[in-house]
Formats: sequence, structure tokens, C-alpha cells
Amino acid sequence: MSRWSTFSHRQQGLLLTGGGAIIMAPDALLIKVADLPDAEILMWRGFLSGLGFLLIALARYGRGTLAAYRRCGWTGIAVALLFSLTTCGFVLGNQYTKAGNVLMILASSPIIAAVLSWIILKERLPRRTWLAICLCMVGIAMIALDDAGAGSWVGNAFALMAATTLAINFTLCRTRPGVDMSPMLVFNGLIVGSTAGLFWLAGSEPSLPATNQLAVVILLCLIIVPCGVTLLQRGPLYLPSAEVGLLLLLEVVVGTLLAWWIIGEQPAPIAIVGGVLVLGTLSAKGLYERRLELRMRAGFEPASPITVDRSSTL
Repeated sequence: MSRWSTFSHRQQGLLLTGGGAIIMAPDALLIKVADLPDAEILMWRGFLSGLGFLLIALARYGRGTLAAYRRCGWTGIAVALLFSLTTCGFVLGNQYTKAGNVLMILASSPIIAAVLSWIILKERLPRRTWLAICLCMVGIAMIALDDAGAGSWVGNAFALMAATTLAINFTLCRTRPGVDMSPMLVFNGLIVGSTAGLFWLAGSEPSLPATNQLAVVILLCLIIVPCGVTLLQRGPLYLPSAEVGLLLLLEVVVGTLLAWWIIGEQPAPIAIVGGVLVLGTLSAKGLYERRLELRMRAGFEPASPITVDRSSTL
């Protein structure tokens, strides 16, 4: 028996989604460090990430890769299209406004995901999940409060598009339980890369980026994005979309700290308090639900009824 199989269904989801969020934390930072025009960064991100997603699919499924694609069906095509919009919204949002604005707006995806799950999947989330969403939203708002006035409405609109399509994507994956949609992200890369490539070629004198810029792009688009997003895309197989969205907030906090450390975007004291609130909320919720899970496994029946988040322990 592998060590992975000793973890519960929910624990596997937490490790996959949380790991993906941590891997993706430098995303916004590296987009700014690369400092490339809109069409060019999108083109490189599309084609290189598509290649990375394909290599991961081949490594995981081998000769069964084509069968993995067929299992995704039309839902997989919708996932690829939605994630293409998420990619464009996130990248262009970072191009037109400060990272704090993009991350704050992207943090609204748990609210959107929770509403969509309630409407489409008829999922009932316990009060602690709604409370955690609210507390995390307050924390994220505190993190980006000192940046909020520096953004443009164009960048904010792109960021909102990314948050909405990301929430729809995760909720849509929940309609096909047990089906891994991550191989379809290859088509997301092709869609984004091809579309952006046409704009790049239509521009004035297209040229390759400098060596240092190319190194950053390869690290981000060929390694970080495929690995991180593959883990995140598998999250809805184990957790409800609202909880996946909550864990994505780890990317916001860690990404802000990285920007502070590497490019000197020092957060205000209120932002530090917000980061502590987010991490504290996620930690407390995880520990509490882990305790409930252990009680269920042990067959413990407390005197007072305990409401277990059934949607989190599929």
C-alpha cells in the first residue's frame, strides 16, 4: 500500500489543492518580472504551458492518454475554453493594474463558486464554510487595501473575468465526479497561444525576448503553471468548489509575501494582519474538520450533534 493511499479522500484533496496553490504563488510576481507586452506573454504562456500539460498527461496516463481525453467529453472542452478566459483575465489583469488588485478580486472566486454550487449542484455548505469565506474575504481586502486606489478599471475588469470563469470551471468539474479534466488544459494552452500569437505577429517587428526574460518565461510557463494548475484542476474531484476556492487564497497570501521579498512591494501593517487572518482561518477550519473526520472514523457519537461537511468528505 502506498503512503498516498493512507490519506483520506478529503486529505488527498487538501494536499493536491494546497500544493497547487503554493506552487502557483509566484505566478503574478513572475509575470511582472518578465515585463513582456500583452500578446507576447500570453503567447508564451499558452504554448509553453500547453506543452507542459501534454508532458504531464503523457507521464500520468501513457498509452491511455487518448482514453483520458475521451472521458472528458464536451465538459472537458468547456473547461478548456473557460480556463483560456481565466488565463487571459489573470495575465492581462496583472498587466494593467497592481498585483494586489488582481489577487483581491480573484479572491472573490469562493463566493461565486459557493453560489454556483448551491444553484447547480444543490450543495449545502455548513455555516463554518460560509464564515470562513467571509473572514478570508475580509483578510484579502485588508491585504490589498493599500493597493486598491492604484488600479485601473480595465485591469480590475480582467481580474473579475478571471475570478468568475475560475469559479465556473471548478463547479463544472464537479458535474463529472471521478473524471480528471486536467488533460484538457493542453487545449487551453493552444487556444491562448494561437490567439495571442496572431496579435503578436500583427504587431510591429516581433522579436524574441532577452535571455533573462526568456528564462523567467520558461520557468513560469513550462514548469510552474502546468504543475500548479494540474494539481488545482484535480481539486474538485476531492473537495467542493467553494473549499477549493478557499485554499486558492493561500496563493494570494504567499504571492504577496514573495512580491514584498523580491521586488520590494512592502505591504502595509494592515496587509500583514490580513494575511494572518487568512492563514489563521484556513488553519482553524482544517484542524476542526480533521477532528470531526477522526471522530467519524472512530465511530464516536457525541452527546450533542455535530454537523459534518458532507460535501468535503465525499
